[in-house]
Amino acid sequence: MVFMKRFFQTLVFLLPTCLFAQLVEVPLSKGLQLNQSCKIRPGIYELSASATETCITISGENLEIDFQNAELRGAALNASPDGFTGTAIVVKGKNITLKNLKIRGYKVAVYAENVASLLIQDSDFSYNYRPRLRSIREREDFSDWLSYHQNEKDEWLRYGAGIYLKNCTEPVVRGCRISGCQNALLMSGCNGGLIYNNFFTFNSGLGIGLYRSSRNKLMHNRLDWNVRGYSHGFYQRGQDSAGILLYEQSSNNTIAYNSATHSGDGLFLWAGQSTMDTGQGGCNDNWIFGNDFSYAPTNGIEVTFSRNRIQGNVLRECTYGIWGGYSYESFIMGNFIADCKTGIAIEHGQNDTIQQNLFQGDSTGIYLWARESQPADWAYAQKRDTRSRDAIIDHNVFLLTRKPLKISRSENIFINGVNLFFGFENLLETPQPNKNLKFLRNEVYGPAPQLQALWANPELSASQNVNFSYPNKQPENPYSPLDITYGDLHEPDSLPDGMIAALPRGFPKGRRFILMNEWGPYDFQRPIAILDTVAGNKYSVVILGPSGTWNLVKTEGAKMVSARRGDVPNVITVERDPAAASMYLEFEYTSPNSIKTVFGEIVPPGTKYTFTLDRFEKKLDWNLAFFRYDSLAPEKTFTGTPLATKQQTELYSAWWGSPAPGVPEDMFATQATAEFEIPMGNYTLELTSDDGVRMYLDDYLVIDNWNIHEPQTNEISVNLGSRHKIRIEHFDAGGFATLDLRIRKKRK
Repeated sequence: MVFMKRFFQTLVFLLPTCLFAQLVEVPLSKGLQLNQSCKIRPGIYELSASATETCITISGENLEIDFQNAELRGAALNASPDGFTGTAIVVKGKNITLKNLKIRGYKVAVYAENVASLLIQDSDFSYNYRPRLRSIREREDFSDWLSYHQNEKDEWLRYGAGIYLKNCTEPVVRGCRISGCQNALLMSGCNGGLIYNNFFTFNSGLGIGLYRSSRNKLMHNRLDWNVRGYSHGFYQRGQDSAGILLYEQSSNNTIAYNSATHSGDGLFLWAGQSTMDTGQGGCNDNWIFGNDFSYAPTNGIEVTFSRNRIQGNVLRECTYGIWGGYSYESFIMGNFIADCKTGIAIEHGQNDTIQQNLFQGDSTGIYLWARESQPADWAYAQKRDTRSRDAIIDHNVFLLTRKPLKISRSENIFINGVNLFFGFENLLETPQPNKNLKFLRNEVYGPAPQLQALWANPELSASQNVNFSYPNKQPENPYSPLDITYGDLHEPDSLPDGMIAALPRGFPKGRRFILMNEWGPYDFQRPIAILDTVAGNKYSVVILGPSGTWNLVKTEGAKMVSARRGDVPNVITVERDPAAASMYLEFEYTSPNSIKTVFGEIVPPGTKYTFTLDRFEKKLDWNLAFFRYDSLAPEKTFTGTPLATKQQTELYSAWWGSPAPGVPEDMFATQATAEFEIPMGNYTLELTSDDGVRMYLDDYLVIDNWNIHEPQTNEISVNLGSRHKIRIEHFDAGGFATLDLRIRKKRK
């Protein structure tokens, strides 16, 4: 009887597996609906979809679909990803597993709605939708900025995604890869999920984005190089890209053991518009532990208008290690913050604890402050206490930090022992008066006479700046420390099968390796030529990529090149012809290994691969005239005497206020004119504007976007040659305004 009982137990256990093994393989076709467990016949399926179409629908309960590495392609391998449309797979139902599938060439690879217990594993959704970026080496384009403010009607879908989950409960995404998209995984209204062991890297928007999603675990993921809006040495904007985004009432999430380096923000958290309108709620009680958020162009961690726990993270070489505007009752503990412009910056924070952190080599360690007034249109400021107050700075170490503390217009700030300050120029700056600022029982290494006044009066004068040097250790502070409770340094349990998400040893690290092109961040899988430095007409060009050899096969606008062949990596010097409109270098490359193109196409070993450096160098003499703008009579805008005039060699302007003396901040108009000569060829003209714009080429209207809009780019292709003239008319209705024209020669 015991034998029979065990036999039947074994049979019950094995029967589902045996039945699944016997399932017939199903081929994919457009419009296919799957409502039972099956295997998909391996192969490549070219199934295009329009903007409103879905290729495959999966619905039902208790389903397992094994795609056996079948690949869905919505477009040709070399197609431009900004033209991708449609959805590859839509999932509905309960307890559904998708595994071992590849999808590329769509606006959205997998869309799941109202699915309970969805599992997506061991799949690759790389090379789906991403827009062409307009920012260039010397200047950013404001149309590249991202905006996530609303997603109540799935507004985020306009940005595309590898995976988009809506109102799913307890979803699991593990072992998946998404690169070469704008966004990897977006979750809206999803709770109780587990996202781990994924590779969401080298995307131009977000690695993981959460909207009204709580109690999720994002753990052991590699989320590096989710970035845009960066040019080393020129601008560091990030343009709201991020490794991880928490937005609009996303609370009680655990974000642990991830690597989200080289991303616009490592982690970007914002309470949401409902909090700004009501003063209630927020993205609260998220536990951000043990992540690497280094090398962010903007913030390693940004947490605003919320209460959170930030513990044990690494934040290197960021503009701000942690930006905590309006954070309250937050714990910032045990983090390593190094080589940042500012380690921790909190404006209008309340009851925050900054404890047991190590600051090393930062320009400023901790900066707490309040503005003199709040924006009048912020309901949050009307409903909440927004003073900078009641912060505890305790048991931190500041090593070789130029300015450890900067505190302004704050009250009840306790710098409590024992903080260690070693190697600094200016220990404490107080640009504006503070109230009840106490410095108690800290270890400071500096000349004794300068510290006596400080110890004699621990409530520092509001305007007192204290300058120290080292290495003389000072006698123990006679004042007693505050009676505080130390934070709990415990850590979240790592997953038993959680991977170590850190970048591999030897992989390039540092913000100088954020190398952007028109399709996003460079992923080191093919050779590129980068303009490094410019000295007059001499350019230093760096050739990076996998090992191989290159030959320079074509030049335009170059008088001299220091070498015409070599190995990768390499550096060459190019002397540009100042009379040429463009500088163009074309290289042929071969490698003993396979490489991958920017669109994800595999180039076999030994195959010739072409890469280029192409720059439009011609400067135009622009004349700008500014007028008042009358929206009721726009035809009269550009008549009469202008309010002001300017001359520029490039048409690139960004105005947050008045564009010139005598011109109003809002409701102004701009007329930009230029005449120029250019070699014959086909050119692309890209015009970015905010607000309305019209462009005339040789008195022909070629762009007409005369309406109020956020930064937006219009593009035309034209044949040019000999002499031409351009006239651009623009108006600003209010707020930010921009006008930016770029010209590039089209190549075959």
